[in-house]
Amino acid sequence: MDFICGGLAASGACLFSNPFDVLKTRMQLQGELQAKGQHKVFYKNVFHAGYVVAKNEGIKGLQKGLGVAMFLHGIRNFVRLGIYQTLDNKGLLTDPSGKIVVYKSALASAFAGASGAFCGSPLFLIKTQLQSHAAEKIAVGHQHGHSGALRALKTIYRNNGISGLWRGVSGTMLRAVAGSTSQLTTFAASKDKLRENEYLRNSTVLTSIIASLFSGIIQTVVINPFDVVSTRIYNQGLDANGKGLFYSGVLDCFQKTLQTEGPSGMYKGIVANYMRLAPHSLFCLLFWDLLKELKVRYIENPKQALLLDRRK
Repeated sequence: MDFICGGLAASGACLFSNPFDVLKTRMQLQGELQAKGQHKVFYKNVFHAGYVVAKNEGIKGLQKGLGVAMFLHGIRNFVRLGIYQTLDNKGLLTDPSGKIVVYKSALASAFAGASGAFCGSPLFLIKTQLQSHAAEKIAVGHQHGHSGALRALKTIYRNNGISGLWRGVSGTMLRAVAGSTSQLTTFAASKDKLRENEYLRNSTVLTSIIASLFSGIIQTVVINPFDVVSTRIYNQGLDANGKGLFYSGVLDCFQKTLQTEGPSGMYKGIVANYMRLAPHSLFCLLFWDLLKELKVRYIENPKQALLLDRRK
């Protein structure tokens, strides 16, 4: 049940965060391997990017890849949050008083994040290529031209087989280790600190909202360089042998991006990324806490819940 709670929470959160994911993807691909001032700037900032996409592709353009994104985040967090919660339920992440132990939480969230990223890698690949596909006059990065998720799946499998669907998996696993560790650890530690306040101790919703907003800031700063690399590896075109046109791997992408675009290249789209991660973290972690509360209340202790409801 813990796995199902994690998957449902992330899928629901994706409805709110996907438009910023589209904008973030476009901004990370803009000026790829080109020095500042040497390329066209279609997207000046996240707000301008939203306007440009809506103007040229309509409102639907802001929700490109939504279906596959919901499926992706559902699978990834079914695994990620399910593993993390299972370890927490066994008391492996806390001290005798029940408070989170940071290094244990970090190790658990890193393992859980990498596991979820591996399982969801083909969907992340498809999502990235669908989101990068733009109207010709505002297109950035390689344009794969997929008409939909199923068409993308068939094309990738036909051209490159099963291994093609897991192309770039090392990049997304590193991204997940960085993001999951920073998110879940700061979220859990923040909730422990907030619960020291008498008012917040009894408010699951408010505690989760404050903790998730803070964890979103930390997660964005940590994850953005890995996110840029992962996006570019997933989106690059392939040669006749199925090898990347720009990058041979994660380290090669890091090196080339830093050489041509400087350190700022690793933080392209960071505002859009935070505006994606903040609501996604907020709704995902809030839904996760509420679903866990409902699970305990109505599945694990249904008789006690019924008595409490009658008293109300």
